Amino acid sequence: MPTELSVGLAEPTTQQGIGVVAPFDFALDRELWRWVPEDVSLYLTRLPFFTTPMTVEMAVAIGDRRAVRRATLDVLTPEPAVVVYACTSGSFVDGATGEMVLRRTMLDAGAPAACTTSGALIDALALLGVNRLAIATPYVDSVTSRLVGYLAEHRVRTVSSEGLGLLGNIWRVTYAEVINIVRAADTDDAEALFISCTNLPTYDLIEPLEAALGKPVLTANQVTMWAALRAMGRTAVGSGTLLQAGEISLRPGAA
Repeated sequence: MPTELSVGLAEPTTQQGIGVVAPFDFALDRELWRWVPEDVSLYLTRLPFFTTPMTVEMAVAIGDRRAVRRATLDVLTPEPAVVVYACTSGSFVDGATGEMVLRRTMLDAGAPAACTTSGALIDALALLGVNRLAIATPYVDSVTSRLVGYLAEHRVRTVSSEGLGLLGNIWRVTYAEVINIVRAADTDDAEALFISCTNLPTYDLIEPLEAALGKPVLTANQVTMWAALRAMGRTAVGSGTLLQAGEISLRPGAA
C-alpha cells in the first residue's frame, strides 16, 4: 500500500553521471555544474595535496598516473558514464604522449569512457578547423611554454600568448583580469582564442568575448564539460561557437 505522502509523487528522473578528477586546489565546482543538464550529476574527487607552487614540477605531480588511477577508482562507485581529468596543465605538461597515457590510465582503472581537458581542447580545435591559436593563461612562462609545445605536436600554431605569472590561488582571478589577458593575447592572426586552466572562472565571459573579438573563444572548463557530455551523447548547457558547431568523430581513443 502506498503511503499518503507518496501518492501523486513522481519518481525522480534517472540521473546520468560524470566522474570528475580535479586538482587538489580546484575551487570552481559550481562552474562545472553550470555546463551540465539537470539530469546529469557530477561526482567530483580531488588529487592529493602538494605544497609545490604552480610550476612545471607541480603540473607533473598533478598528472601522476598512480594518483589519477586512485582518483578514478574513487568515482566509479556511482557508475558514471565517463570520467574526465579536469586539469589543463596536468594533461599537457608531458605532451601528447602524456595526455594519451592519462586517458589510458583512467580506462584501465575501469572508466567506461575517459577524456582530459587538454585532449578536449584538441578535439574542439579540430571541430572548429582552428590551426592558429592565441592563448591566455594564468601560468608562469615555463608552464605556458609546455602548452605551446603540446599544441605544436597537434599541428596547432600558437600565434600569441599572455600569462599572469601566478604560482597559486588562480581561482581568485577576477573576470576583469581574465578579460585583460584575453585582450592582450588576441591578434589578427589568431583564428580563435583559448583561456587555459580549469581554475579560472570563464562561464559568463565566453559570449561577450566572442562578440568583442569576432572569433571563437574556448575555455578550459568549457571544453572539458563539452567533451565529457559529448562522450555520453549529450550536449553542454551554455553559449559560444563551440556548442553551436555540431559534431565530428572523436579522435581515436578520445573516449
